[in-house]
Amino acid sequence: MFLCCVTENGPRLSVEAEHPEVMSQRGGNATLPCRIQRDASLPPNRKMRIKWTKLTSDYLREVDVFVAMDFHKRSYGRFHGRVHLLGSSPMDASLVITELTLEDYGKYKCEVIDGLEDGTAVVSLDLQGVVFPYFPRLGRYNLNFYDAERACGEQDAAVASFDQLYAAWRGGMDWCNAGWLSDGSVQYPITAPREPCGGKNTGPGIRNYGLRDKDKNQFDVFCFTSNFKGHFYYLVQPSKLTYDEAVHACQRDGAQIAKVGQMYAAWKLLGYDRCDAGWLADGSVRYPITNPRRRCSPTEAAVRFNGFPDKKHKLYGVYCYKG
Repeated sequence: MFLCCVTENGPRLSVEAEHPEVMSQRGGNATLPCRIQRDASLPPNRKMRIKWTKLTSDYLREVDVFVAMDFHKRSYGRFHGRVHLLGSSPMDASLVITELTLEDYGKYKCEVIDGLEDGTAVVSLDLQGVVFPYFPRLGRYNLNFYDAERACGEQDAAVASFDQLYAAWRGGMDWCNAGWLSDGSVQYPITAPREPCGGKNTGPGIRNYGLRDKDKNQFDVFCFTSNFKGHFYYLVQPSKLTYDEAVHACQRDGAQIAKVGQMYAAWKLLGYDRCDAGWLADGSVRYPITNPRRRCSPTEAAVRFNGFPDKKHKLYGVYCYKG
């Protein structure tokens, strides 16, 4: 339980988050707990101010989310219309966020100001999801940080945080190419140490290149995606398709060609398993395997990657997504 108060003569006002970590999923709702403990000796104050902000990954600034004082309430930016106080009692400052997005992941601060007294509590909002490494058709190590942000966004994902990458590593993720994380650092997860990946005699862990120049340095990126509300599927066709034919086939079926993040979410969160290589929106060819078997990822459950073939090759099927 996080507890904080600032007074000279003892804790006349305190703010606490009974559960400092909240788990939800994209498209769902979350309640970030924040309760006010107010000394009875304090005079009544109708102008007690409750303010919620979101902390950025580098902690250098805060993003306004919601402010309430008496009957005046205001939400900000992309949170507008999606946040309100739970208000189960006059001392309940818990924040409800609806229709969660990938960008809502992170740490939030609840601050209460009551005259000369104030207190804060910090709550972490985590999302159920999956981390995946990504590089574009140009090849490896071609993304500066801002290109990396765009690349993840185009694949229905966001740049992963260190905590998300760490959780993926704890789950067995092993990847030998360095990628951007949301704090501007470049890292990669190794579970089986070997010479090209930091050395054979080093221990398993997250290899860290540190903070890099977001404009000048180029690496791959680790993306994070979460649940979706649509339908991901392999579109059965009488023959194999070129890339353009694949795009049009999904459109004729009332769908769009699927994105890489949608395949990873279907694979990891829904157990989607299909041993047919298919085109995806970025021009790559992949297929998801949850039950390893001969000729279909025999050693591990994984999203298998067939590269970025010539788009005119009539060799593959297609994965579609209906939103």
